Amino acid sequence: MSFPHDQASSEPLGWIRTDGDRLVGESGQPVVLRGFGLGGWMNMENFITGYPGTESQLRATMRRALGDEGYERFFTRFLHDFFADDDARMLASLGVNCLRVPFNYRHFEDDDRPFELKESGFQLLDRLIETCARHGIYTILDLHAAPGAQNHHWHSDNPTHVASFWVHRHFQDRVVHLWEALAERYRNNPAVAGYNPLNEPADESGEVIGPFYTRLERAIRAVDPRHVLFLDGNRYASDFSVFDEPFDQAVYTAHDYSLPGIARDSRYPGMARGEYFDRDVVEQTFLRRTEFMRRTGTPIWIGEFGPIYTGEQARDESCLLLLRDQLEIYREHGASWSLWTYKDIGRQGLAYLPAESSYLQRIGPSLAQKTRLGTDSWGGSDAEVRPVMEPIEKLIATEFPDFYPYPWGQRQWIPLLVRHIMFAEPAVEAFGSCFEGVTPEQAEELASCFALTACTTRTELADVLRDDLHDHEH
Repeated sequence: MSFPHDQASSEPLGWIRTDGDRLVGESGQPVVLRGFGLGGWMNMENFITGYPGTESQLRATMRRALGDEGYERFFTRFLHDFFADDDARMLASLGVNCLRVPFNYRHFEDDDRPFELKESGFQLLDRLIETCARHGIYTILDLHAAPGAQNHHWHSDNPTHVASFWVHRHFQDRVVHLWEALAERYRNNPAVAGYNPLNEPADESGEVIGPFYTRLERAIRAVDPRHVLFLDGNRYASDFSVFDEPFDQAVYTAHDYSLPGIARDSRYPGMARGEYFDRDVVEQTFLRRTEFMRRTGTPIWIGEFGPIYTGEQARDESCLLLLRDQLEIYREHGASWSLWTYKDIGRQGLAYLPAESSYLQRIGPSLAQKTRLGTDSWGGSDAEVRPVMEPIEKLIATEFPDFYPYPWGQRQWIPLLVRHIMFAEPAVEAFGSCFEGVTPEQAEELASCFALTACTTRTELADVLRDDLHDHEH
């Protein structure tokens, strides 16, 4: 697939700020940020690159399988090739003007040496920011995995179901310290549109997040009074009751995944898990999730949304229709957005690894096991382990009918504990065994499978985005 307008932008990116319910540029012209999240790069996720469990578990098993040299060569090449100049060029050709950049705190700090920041993490961000800026693309820096885990799931590199970040002041201190350093590094860089200090926080008590956000805002502002803050609501960017008066130069961030796009047995318009969805329902959900922003007259940014593709033509076509409707709704309400996610092994990405990829061939046995066990939360299925799951579900419902664990009750809590933690922990060891006998040179070659030149482009998705971004410009 060819992409026109592949010359790097000669116009420097100007500062972005808030002005009432809009983001504006330096001369006051409205700016709508439209783009992708770069999931799977500086914060790895199991469904994006194909492993079970969490990033820390993945890295431990790959180091054991590959040895130190093979491990270092794999990840050095992976971090270089996953997003490079040609990726930014392709996004710019579609009209994308912003990239949300998730990162894991472990790139900046080791747990056995807290508060000692590593230059290597900043250098990775430096290169990414510069690459995007050359092509007219802003970046938003997103702490996706905090020490102690700010939520209960794999995407915060949490091997348990406990969000310990909220009960240990030490973890909170380290996040403040990291953001002070990030603010100092990028305080004079307008190519960074702003800071997204904590992805999908989940403070079960609801009592810690408010004071912590106030503390964090003051700490960042003491260093950098200019950059916009993009603040996720509590309960995975859905609960804004923690906020009272909006902070200055702040955008409040909702995530807007629509059930027909993430439920495998759904159609759009049509039914998804017993509920009917059409454009009106999708818009009402958006309005409910953004009520705080509209009431306070602050800008709207949908930090994550997007369907899962299964390869079944009819369902994927309905997902693209859903996506068109969501983009149209965002445009009508002046909302900025960040589609999840740019590149993966085929579940959501605009760019993805083809089936014949040597990396996918290498991890094939693990992928088959993941499917059997339903270890992935995002886009996974428990179809093959229903004989195991159903008795547990019935037992819990019978013995504890009033038990509603945070944040979404028994329906999410049971698979989290059984499939995504208990089954995934030994399964990640099986993933590591796929790399036994791989030489350091071969490890580097496997990582290069994530370069754009080795990937396939989801042309139908590109067409939807190009059409929407073209309509927005005109």
